[in-house]
Amino acid sequence: MTAEASGPDETSREAAAPVSAPYGAAAGQIALAVGGLAIGTGEFAAMGVLPEVAKDIGVSIPEAGHLISAYALGVVVGAPLFAIALSSAPRRALLIGLMLFFALGNLASALAPGYLAVNAGRFVAGLPHGAYFGVASLVAASLAPPHRRAQAVGNVLLGLSVANVVGVPLATWLGQAFGWRATFVAVAALGLLTALAVRICLPRIAAPQGASPARELTAFLKPQVWLTLGIAAIGFGGMFAVYSYLAPTLTHVTGLAPGAVPVMLAVLGCGMIVGNIAGGYFADRALKATILGVLVWNALALAAFSVASSWVWLAAPNLFLIGGCLAIGPALQTRLMDVAADAQTLAAALNHSAFNLANALGAWLGGLALLFGYGWTAPSWVGAALALGGLVVALASFGLERRDAHRRQAASR
Repeated sequence: MTAEASGPDETSREAAAPVSAPYGAAAGQIALAVGGLAIGTGEFAAMGVLPEVAKDIGVSIPEAGHLISAYALGVVVGAPLFAIALSSAPRRALLIGLMLFFALGNLASALAPGYLAVNAGRFVAGLPHGAYFGVASLVAASLAPPHRRAQAVGNVLLGLSVANVVGVPLATWLGQAFGWRATFVAVAALGLLTALAVRICLPRIAAPQGASPARELTAFLKPQVWLTLGIAAIGFGGMFAVYSYLAPTLTHVTGLAPGAVPVMLAVLGCGMIVGNIAGGYFADRALKATILGVLVWNALALAAFSVASSWVWLAAPNLFLIGGCLAIGPALQTRLMDVAADAQTLAAALNHSAFNLANALGAWLGGLALLFGYGWTAPSWVGAALALGGLVVALASFGLERRDAHRRQAASR
């Protein structure tokens, strides 16, 4: 199988012999991970420079916070839009185009003269987010042997984890030292670097034979696709319920000085890196067990933070364990590739829409708990409940799949 060949569907492509990359699979996956670093830095660094943005464009910090919502909305809208419209595009060219679009959106954010223009720039920057990760995951899997698909997907998502430890702090410092516009210029530069790395390190990979918008739309007809997206949107929302209010919790409950909060965020980010690597490893060996196990882990770690947050020596390792819940990312991405059949591009892209919905759901429900006066530790219990909700959806998904398999087996007798 050559780099240009395409089988009857993407499932056969991912299950066949690995595609050869010019400088090896590792270099190709690193190039794709740089895109994850760029996207993760661009998404989360905006939170770190909100005060500077608000002051410069003359709005309140809550109003400036709409930049975060605008980006998330772009992700939700752009993932299915690009995945459907560009389903027949060659994979390397598509990835390059998506990263150039991402760079353009961040450059537009940096040059925006006012509030509405900045929000528009953030919306544009978010549009290619889901499609990039979806296509990059499929390409990374095609570079690896079948028994290492989840690890290959995890390597792409690793860039997103590294962004929380390295990219976001550096971009935030850059924005504070040279102005918030410098942050988005730097993110745009990372996007351009990704486009160049992808061009050099990946082969030309044709779209699957028969790929079309109509075929991608069949993903919406598959119950298992919806259930897997539900696991992500509900189950992973638990982490965001805590993450969204982590800074005030650490200062008000743990008693840390504001300057120590970034250190704790770095601990959480290190947990994400370890979880991402471990998640890919275990998902290649037992995909369903990994999903169920991580959701249980998630619920326990989030619930424990309601107590551990009172002491820094317990809060730090607890945050590391919460970060490890990112192990579910490679597992869910791989399951979507399995259940989507001919509509893998759309399903893989929608996974990141689901994660952004998880962000919104977790932050909203955690905020409600605070609004009703339950205290800074209340989001921990909200997060644990969401993780258990995701576990219920996962059990329903696997049970339905088992029932359908038994029915097909009985019908074939």
